[in-house]
Amino acid sequence: MYYLWFLLIGLVAGWLASLLVKGHGSGLLLNLVVGVIGSFIGGWILSLFGLFVVGTAGSLIAAIIGAIVLLWIASAISNSSAKNRRQK
Repeated sequence: MYYLWFLLIGLVAGWLASLLVKGHGSGLLLNLVVGVIGSFIGGWILSLFGLFVVGTAGSLIAAIIGAIVLLWIASAISNSSAKNRRQK
């Protein structure tokens, strides 16, 4: 049951992060992947500041933070590679 809850939080976090960063959702599977990976990134980032996730709301907030960071990194990499292709 815990894994189902973890996936649901990841799905919601990925969807909200893609709305905040891109302005629209990215599809069910991509939102799920971004949210789940973002939950690990968010938990790690918050632990660097001495904060630790507690409860469902804390997990969702950490996952959203991590998913936003993940989308920003992906956007920076794709913009950089697109710029390199245009210069060649």
